[in-house]
Amino acid sequence: MTKNYKISGEASEVAVDSLIDEVRMVDGTFDVEIDVAEGRMTVTGENFSDADIEKAAQEAGFSILSPDTP
Repeated sequence: MTKNYKISGEASEVAVDSLIDEVRMVDGTFDVEIDVAEGRMTVTGENFSDADIEKAAQEAGFSILSPDTP
């Protein structure tokens, strides 16, 4: 499954790398892509929840503004 999230947070390379690392630690995630300009994160995997992704984002200093499944 692939889910897109609108995100808000610091756009520095270090902050984005931290977000990617935190989300990759969520069980079931396979890939994470961040589009800083659009404020969008795409997560690919199986059996992960929006709540787990939101918690990981918060750990990295980001907020999930809106999850959606295309």
